[in-house]
Amino acid sequence: MYDELVFIFMRCNLSWYLKNKISKLLRRYNERLDGDIMEKLFNINVDKLNEVGGYATAEEIYHQPRLWEETLEIISSNKERISNYLNKQLSKKGVKVILTGAGTSAYIGDTAVPYLSKILDVAVESVATTEIVSSPEDYLEREVPTILVSFARSGDSPESVATYELAEKLVDDLSQIIITCNKEGNLAKRAKENENNLVILMPEESNDKSFAMTSSFTCMLLTALTIFDMKNLEKTIAAFNKVISNGKRIIDTEIEEILKIVKLHYDRVVYLGSSALRGLSKEASLKNLELTSGKIFAVNESVLGFRHGPKSIVNDKTLVFMFVSNNDYTRKYDMDLLKEIYNDEGEHKVISITYNKDAEIEKISDKTFVVSEDKQEMMEDAFAALNFIIYAQVFSLFYSLELGISPDNPRPSGTVNRVVKGVNIYQYN
Repeated sequence: MYDELVFIFMRCNLSWYLKNKISKLLRRYNERLDGDIMEKLFNINVDKLNEVGGYATAEEIYHQPRLWEETLEIISSNKERISNYLNKQLSKKGVKVILTGAGTSAYIGDTAVPYLSKILDVAVESVATTEIVSSPEDYLEREVPTILVSFARSGDSPESVATYELAEKLVDDLSQIIITCNKEGNLAKRAKENENNLVILMPEESNDKSFAMTSSFTCMLLTALTIFDMKNLEKTIAAFNKVISNGKRIIDTEIEEILKIVKLHYDRVVYLGSSALRGLSKEASLKNLELTSGKIFAVNESVLGFRHGPKSIVNDKTLVFMFVSNNDYTRKYDMDLLKEIYNDEGEHKVISITYNKDAEIEKISDKTFVVSEDKQEMMEDAFAALNFIIYAQVFSLFYSLELGISPDNPRPSGTVNRVVKGVNIYQYN
């Protein structure tokens, strides 16, 4: 009922301020209902989740499809502003786009860049703020017009702010796009002071309260995939509506099957993918490391790169997750490696995550998760990533709980923090 009410009023001719006010009232009214639904889906008492410190993470995974709808509405409501800005900046001769962030925010760029490189006639790169800050002139060129796209949940990470300032100092023709979940963050506040910048705020609820980024990752990824193709916005929204529908189905029906894999108690996890799904594999393995506080060893690699040494990690207690590409050519390489690992000796398990049902994949996997029930439905890998990552998020959440760790704050000692601390930023001359 809540989702239907939100869908209706978000399309009414109301100011964005009023829409936000109504949304907050509906959320308060809906808190108990959400709790009941989550309790049913996750098969965990909500009071127990709160007690162990897992409610925020569970809720932030659960409400993602709704936040994707809200994100699309934000973009639609700002269509003219975004289009005018990007048309002007992208028309500059020799312009390049740099996608940047730290940790999960960096992996947004890694996941989005293959798709954006395909639809844009300009150079697109993904470079982490942690790379730019330590060696800025390797990535920022004074004579090259640059659109720097920063992804930030809080907007307060030292490297995010430092990258913003370094770019202003080192690039003569610079425009900055800030995609953030926190309107009160340093990044959003600074960017608004410059008319050459564009700030796009994500839904308020995407500013995850828990330690690990979940809904913040997917909302910012959706935004990156959408804003650079505003002339085809309706087509993009139609594609994401399918992603939203699939996301709801995954959360409604797949939880028990994911929990069965957790109950195997394997202690090594590998995530594999190609191109956009290679970027996603980085985020998936990070979620596992974060939420299990490093107790379950997780690595990631490209499909073809895995044979070149990293495959040495596989033993009898290893789970190998494969994000299978929708691209027919790329998929051939995925299938070859799936078959190889499945037929290797040992007690390891192979879990494939694929967009469409494929009998051949099921034959060479110990478990196959299928995203879409529509056999004819095709989807860009970068778009499908929003669905694929839910499996990794839920798996990591349940493994954290299985180990007696608090997912909302898996490292209470403070050695790892929600917003990074302890970084010295040095003056660059």
